[in-house]
Order: sequence, then C-alpha cells, then structure tokens
Amino acid sequence: MRLVHEMGKWIALGEAGETPLWRYVYGGKPKPFFHPVCTPAGHVLSNFEPHDHVWHRGLWFTIKFINGENFWEERLPFGTQQTVGLPALTHQDDGRIVLATRLRWVRPGGGTVIEENREIGYQALSADAYAIDLDTRLSAQTDLLLDRTPFTTWGGYGGLVMRGTRNWQKTRILLSDGTTTERPTGTRAAWADLSGVLDGGVAQSGGFAILDHPANVRHPSPWYGGAERYNNYLNAAVLFHEPMALAAGHTLRLRYRVLVHDGLWDATRLNGAWTRFASEAES
Repeated sequence: MRLVHEMGKWIALGEAGETPLWRYVYGGKPKPFFHPVCTPAGHVLSNFEPHDHVWHRGLWFTIKFINGENFWEERLPFGTQQTVGLPALTHQDDGRIVLATRLRWVRPGGGTVIEENREIGYQALSADAYAIDLDTRLSAQTDLLLDRTPFTTWGGYGGLVMRGTRNWQKTRILLSDGTTTERPTGTRAAWADLSGVLDGGVAQSGGFAILDHPANVRHPSPWYGGAERYNNYLNAAVLFHEPMALAAGHTLRLRYRVLVHDGLWDATRLNGAWTRFASEAES
C-alpha cells in the first residue's frame, strides 16, 4: 500500500486505482474526518453525509456544545475545526504511520476557544485488522463548559464517533463485559464493538471497535449508539452523564483506538486487544 497526500485536502492509504483503506480529509469541510474507512478485505464500513444527518461524515471527533455554541450540527450558526498548516507525516521503523496536526476550534462568530494538537496513528495489527489511534490534546483558550444535549430519546452524544454504512445487516454492539445491545445509552465499558454481516460474497462480516484508554477522564467510557440498518452508529460519549468544565490554560487529553476488523470478533479477542492498547508506553 502507498500513502498519498493531496496537499491541503486529504491523506489516504491504499493501492493505486482502488478504494483506499482509509482517507483522512482535513480540507474543504467544517471538521476533519475519515471516509472511507474499510476493513482489510475492502468492505466500506463508514457512511458519508447521510440524508438524515448530513454532518455525519465517517469517523470524526467533536463536542456538541462549547459554552452553549454548537460544534456538532451544521445549521447556522455553528462552530468549526480549522486545520492549521499541513499535517506532518512520519513513517516509523515498526511500520506505524503517524499524522500530527494542529486545529483551531473557532466560534460561529469568530475567535478560537480550543487549540488542539491531534496525533493520529495507523498500524496493521494482523491480516484481518488494523488500528487508527487518536491522541488528542484540547487546550482551552478561555474558561469552557463542554456539554451535550441531556439524554432524552436522542441526547447524550459527543466525542469520537463513527456513522456506519447502511449496507450492513444483523448488526450488534458488543461491550467489554460480554453483553450485547442494539442501543447503548450511557452504559459504561472499556470498549464497544459494532459488527455485522456485509455484502460481497458468502459469509462476509466485519466491524470496528472503539477502545477507551484507561488514562482517559471518566474511564470506562459511557457509550451511545445504534445497531440498526438506517443508523449504525457508535460514540465514546465522554459527556453523556454530565458536562465538563475546562479552565483557561488547561488541557484535556483523550486517547482512543479504533480497531477495524474483518469477521465477528468475540469479547475474549477484543479484551486482549484492549489490554495491549492499555499497556502501551506513554509517548
């Protein structure tokens, strides 16, 4: 596979002439995102701008409300995440690819509320899995309240999230205690995995898990999501139960691993993957 950088627009990993394994888009939209996100076998798992939520773009990270201003939906007025300069790419000796980027979170009327240093890592884990790691540091430029819509039927979301393809059947969300659910609403777990049956041949399946690092605030994370064809969705919802204050000059660090895999992984294998992620040395 080769890495291609369309300067000012996107970075993608894949084979020439084929759908990339993943593409990180940092230019041209109000927030950066990954789409497509494909399994190693080539199944596209992510959804892009579904008609019911056109601001849902593959895999992305944002907060719903910052000091009451909307950084989630893209109905005017709304806040944006602006990439500063070009992402820096590093190829490490162990085969890992690291993308370091800086973002400004800009209020609807202008003015920066968060300076973010975001590090994204990619590594192949096995023939049937790879990892996209997110290590983000959010530095408050003024006193902030990070918030969400309090839970009703649809509230509680915010943070790292992926909207899944509608070409996914019999999906389910598996949690780190081994239980399954179609719709977690604040349940805490060290990880959650959304998987199901896919088109493209006999017995095709795949999914992705989001692993919550044990050093994260409010670990184990609350989860929000849906395992339903019209809205396959999974969110590590750090603010689900309550908002979070972040004082000027303070930094919130969050680390996650998105484990993209072929097949239906069980809790034993996923717990092993989480243990390896949790034990990795601090960078």
